[in-house]
Amino acid sequence: MDRFIRTNGLQLHYLEHLGGAPLIVLLPGLTANAHVFDGLIQAGLSPRFRVLALDLRGRGLSDAPAEGYTMANHAADVIGLLDALGIERATIAGHSFGGLLTFYLAAHYPARVTRLIVLDAAMSNATPATRAAIQPSLDRLGRVLPSWDTYLDAIKQAPYFDGWWDPAIESYFRADVRVSEDGSVQSRSHPEVIGAAMDGVIAEDWQAHLAAIRQPAILFQAPGDALAEVEHGLLITEEVLRHLITRDERPVKASRREDGGDVDETDDTDLLSGMEEDEDEDDGRERIGEDESEAAPAAID
Repeated sequence: MDRFIRTNGLQLHYLEHLGGAPLIVLLPGLTANAHVFDGLIQAGLSPRFRVLALDLRGRGLSDAPAEGYTMANHAADVIGLLDALGIERATIAGHSFGGLLTFYLAAHYPARVTRLIVLDAAMSNATPATRAAIQPSLDRLGRVLPSWDTYLDAIKQAPYFDGWWDPAIESYFRADVRVSEDGSVQSRSHPEVIGAAMDGVIAEDWQAHLAAIRQPAILFQAPGDALAEVEHGLLITEEVLRHLITRDERPVKASRREDGGDVDETDDTDLLSGMEEDEDEDDGRERIGEDESEAAPAAID
C-alpha cells in the first residue's frame, strides 16, 4: 500500500506490507525504488513480517531536494520515518547502497536498529574510481525514450538479464520512470542526485562505522564475475566479516548465494526466517528463533 510521510522538510514515499512482528524496513540501492523488493514480498516476506519499503530521497515518489544526499541525510530520513510512525526499533535490511546505509544506521543509531540484513553491499567499491566508472550510467538517466514499451524492451536486452525475465520486477521498472503526456518516459532519478549520493558514500570511513556495530547481522552476497572484479576480493571482504564477527556475542552470519555455500558461518541461528518477538518484559530485547528458511528472489538494482 502506497503511503507518504513528511520528515526533515521532505515528503517521503514508502510501501507498507502488513504482517507479523518484527517489523522490517527495506532500503533500496543507489538508483532503485521501493518496488525493487516486490519479489521478496510475493515470495512471502509479507505477511510473515510487517514490511516498510522506502523510496530514498531523490528516488521513486519521494521528494528530490537540490542538495542533502550524504549518508547522514539518508539515515535521518529513515529515523524520521520510524519517528513519524511511532516505531522505536526495527530490523533494517538494505540492498547495495541501502546495505551501506544499513551499516551506517546500525553504527550511528544503535538504539533504533535491532538487527541488520545486508544484501550485496559493495563497500570495497566505494572509491573515486568507481564514481568515475559509473558516470556514463548516470548520464543515461537523463535520456528520454519515446514510450514505455521502448523502455521496457531496452531493459530486457540488458546483458545482466541474459534471456531471463520475471514479471515480479516489472513493477520496479514502472515505478522507475515518469510518463509524459506524449507517452515518452524518463527515469525519475536525476544523475545529479545519484552522483551526490555516491559522493556521500565515498566520504565515509566505513571501517570506523563497522567497528561501532554491535547488533547481529546477516550478509547475503551474490555470486558471479563481480566477485573477481573487486580490487580487494569479495564485495563484502573478509576484513569486513572479521570486524562484524568479533563485535557481538551473537555474531554475524554471512552467505554467498552460490551452490548453497557460505562465505562464513559463525551462528546456526537463522537470522532472517526465524525472527520472532520476545515477549519477556525483563530485558525488552527481541530474540531470534529457529525455523526453516526459504530462498527468495534477489532484488535487482
